[in-house]
Amino acid sequence: MSNSGSRTYVVGVGLTKFIKPRGQVDYPEMGFEAGVKALSDANINYDEVDQGVACYAYGDSTCGQRVFYQFGMTGIPIYNVNNNCSTGSTGLFMARQLCASGTANVVLVVGFEKMFPGSLQSFFKDRTNPLDKTFKVMSSTRGIDPKAPGAAQLFGNAGREYIEKYGAKDEDFAEIARVNHEHSQRNPYSQFQDVYTREQISNSPIIHAPLTKLQCCPTSDGAAAAVIISQAYLDSHSHLKSRAILIAGQSLTTDSPDLYNRSAIDLVGADMTRRAAKAALFQAGVTPESIKLVELHDCFSSNEMITIDALGLCPPGKAHEMVRAGDITYGGRVVINPSGGLISKGHPLGATGIAQCAELVWHLRGWAGERNVEGVEAALQQNLGLGGAAVVTVYKRADGKVSRRVREEAERIAGRGYNPATEARGLSKGEIEVAVSRKMASKIMVGETRESRL
Repeated sequence: MSNSGSRTYVVGVGLTKFIKPRGQVDYPEMGFEAGVKALSDANINYDEVDQGVACYAYGDSTCGQRVFYQFGMTGIPIYNVNNNCSTGSTGLFMARQLCASGTANVVLVVGFEKMFPGSLQSFFKDRTNPLDKTFKVMSSTRGIDPKAPGAAQLFGNAGREYIEKYGAKDEDFAEIARVNHEHSQRNPYSQFQDVYTREQISNSPIIHAPLTKLQCCPTSDGAAAAVIISQAYLDSHSHLKSRAILIAGQSLTTDSPDLYNRSAIDLVGADMTRRAAKAALFQAGVTPESIKLVELHDCFSSNEMITIDALGLCPPGKAHEMVRAGDITYGGRVVINPSGGLISKGHPLGATGIAQCAELVWHLRGWAGERNVEGVEAALQQNLGLGGAAVVTVYKRADGKVSRRVREEAERIAGRGYNPATEARGLSKGEIEVAVSRKMASKIMVGETRESRL
């Protein structure tokens, strides 16, 4: 989408803290907090929202309405989206299409997840698993370990293939996890903020070689939200231009027949990512070599390895050399997952893609404090769901400038008295007053002003 009339922007983002799934907070509260934060960040009242997109993988069919009705019962279309682990970025993709086509001017996207402890499980035992053919191919090529989680086997096998084909070593995957854990200590929303040595990561319990426990993302509770607007809306609300981030390129792809070519790497969606990245980068008019900031789907360290390759951030088969050279962190060629990534930040499925978006928005605005990556012209996001869908998005500042850290200015610009990129606070009464509908709010749905328990 190259003409200015179809451009779309992110003007507001909001997150809850990501926490262990212990049933402490329910999804309506999480979704409300994230949505209010995003609306207040954009300084847009819910009465101006034309359509809503709710993103979650686990829950009954209209959980989205249950969350959105708290902002107001304005009668707008609300969509409930489930696309496995790429659910959140699929919602962003839908919002961009709605605004770019002229169907809507303002779309609120809220992703949330209340998960169960432990590894991901299939809930419906009386019908076909959508990954049945994937596991059949894995069984015939690498076998199945009944003691290891299915997802860990799929992605662990991809890591094994990368070792076999390109010469990577187990410690390269441990180094990826070490970097992500180190990054997380500067993210106040991260589920874990512990720092480990590479040896500690390598010596943690084996899940499915080369993957150890500290190389696997946790299940999480949490929510994230974003406000997407059209070019027309931005033109008529010029005060938003200082915080607007352009969605310069975006592509959602699904699997091709190569999924079943007996490659463990392609079996976890590398081909989808490769095609999505090519399309999104082309739309944005940038090359992989110009990318300095990335949030990618590191559900396992092995997926980060193969995704670095699929995104074109290195020559084919050289991702492990990039890792060894320190080129995935501060001081290297590109900073990957400054948020801590899924491995350390956490992975509430419906929120993950939107949380990635929020992190990149904060960096491009210059709000991300100590973790801010400066001098960035274009930032890249990749979110993957087996089954399958891959979404790759390129973001740029609306003014065409590169990112620079604004330090104490962030509190003033944010209008909250604190910087939401560097401090995770609960909701304030003022934020709720900015966000919740002034015309069509239901006292039953909104209830009393709530402070976050996350």
